[in-house]
Amino acid sequence: MTSHVPHAFHNERHLLNGRRFAMVSSTASAVNPRTPTEFVYEEQDGVVWGTYTGDTVTIGRFVGTRAGDRLEIDYVHLLKAGGRSGGHSTSRIEPLSDGRLRLVEEFRFAGDDKLHESICDELR
Repeated sequence: MTSHVPHAFHNERHLLNGRRFAMVSSTASAVNPRTPTEFVYEEQDGVVWGTYTGDTVTIGRFVGTRAGDRLEIDYVHLLKAGGRSGGHSTSRIEPLSDGRLRLVEEFRFAGDDKLHESICDELR
């Protein structure tokens, strides 16, 4: 399989640490461009965790791992409409031409077999 991330990223132990991303599209829901869901990532030695909020989400948390250009994440969040939701995602990290990163994520909500896709671009 060909990697989507430059080779130097594979050796980067803190690639996502401190980076912020905003959702630009999702097959699970419409994304409000004025208040998209924003994600804050932390990473240490391939362990990834963070928070997210915005759009339909009051607050969310995630934890997982990164190996090269692949992320495996479990997440849970509280919905502004009430209730909570969670699931599992697998993301591919892609470099953008301006040096920012893009996360292309496939995810499933717990208890639902439907596969969704979202795209999140790094904020500057």
